[in-house]
Amino acid sequence: MNHKRVHILLVEDNPQDAELILRALNKQNLSGNVLVARDGAEALEILFAPGGENNDLLENLKVILLDVKLPKVSGQEVLQKIKADGRTRSIPVVCLTSSSEESDINECYHWGCNSYIVKPVEFDEFTQAITSLASYWVLLNQTSPQSCTL
Repeated sequence: MNHKRVHILLVEDNPQDAELILRALNKQNLSGNVLVARDGAEALEILFAPGGENNDLLENLKVILLDVKLPKVSGQEVLQKIKADGRTRSIPVVCLTSSSEESDINECYHWGCNSYIVKPVEFDEFTQAITSLASYWVLLNQTSPQSCTL
């Protein structure tokens, strides 16, 4: 995938949820601009590739949609590493998860998430939530210029 076109990194281990999210993004013609990581370790490999292999991605990434309950490396750990690194700190992270546990919500905000959304159970509500997220974070939100050299 051409990283110059990637605007969304979706970190989601549930294939059905990933498919629903991609379908909702497709309604806004954004599904071609999504890179999917299936677990926390894969997300970190994508974001922190050695040798600057990810510079195009980091310069163009508008939002990370991050599940909290992930295999290998938890969503909170991924969030912590994103917000601790100068190259990725300013990229908005939306925790999009099925967990409504207060401890998860508090921990994600503690580590710097920009938004915490509990995935709606109903299909139409789920689709509307993703559509709204994409509209705001990708189309409306203005981000500061990314710098891979920070």
